Amino acid sequence: MNINSLQGEDYTEGQVILIDKPLGWTSFQVVNKVRWLIRKQFGIKKIKVGHAGTLDPLATGLLIICSGKFTKKIDTYQAQEKEYTGTFTLGATTPSYDLETEIDQTFDISNITSEDIKNAVNHFLGEIKQQPPVFSALKKEGKRLYEFARNGEEVEIPFRNVMISEFEITKIELPKVDFRVVCSKGTYIRSLANDFGKALKNGAHLSVLRRTKIGDFSVENAVGIKEFEDSLTS
Repeated sequence: MNINSLQGEDYTEGQVILIDKPLGWTSFQVVNKVRWLIRKQFGIKKIKVGHAGTLDPLATGLLIICSGKFTKKIDTYQAQEKEYTGTFTLGATTPSYDLETEIDQTFDISNITSEDIKNAVNHFLGEIKQQPPVFSALKKEGKRLYEFARNGEEVEIPFRNVMISEFEITKIELPKVDFRVVCSKGTYIRSLANDFGKALKNGAHLSVLRRTKIGDFSVENAVGIKEFEDSLTS
């Protein structure tokens, strides 16, 4: 797709826009920004824009944005396998399983070896049962789970089956452990980080996350928000 050659009617008819989501932005903010830029540049009063798969504000990487009639394809894109790279930090846990919340427990990592870490991967390959984080947007009894968490309320979260087709450790510099994982829709990498710590009889949280692929779409073909904005006016 050559975004520089597209016109307003192209976006109205339907386009797939690959955005490299910046750190700190919500997926909803990216959608709103893209919609606003298209409407402003082409004088379009109303246009459908949506995304195929939420990324947390603390994550970066591939966000598939669909416009116009292509929003009907969102469910198809969301169902595709996803690839992530990132970093687990061993020796500490947080309630949100990432850096959204403060460390609540620390552990001694002096006895953990590189072999231990590489062997722990085997616990998570194939179909596994995973419990989503309580700090998530999943709903229960009409409320988002993070609403229960922020109010200090206990809530029972059922486990779900997810598929981890590839999981490799790419670098170890304790307490940091870099990884690459390919997984099914509905997999929480934050939960994977927390469970990875437990598999080592220790603790861990997610400190870096980047989505690199969704199906055949790659972040290598994505553009930043500023680059997208520039393409509309050039």
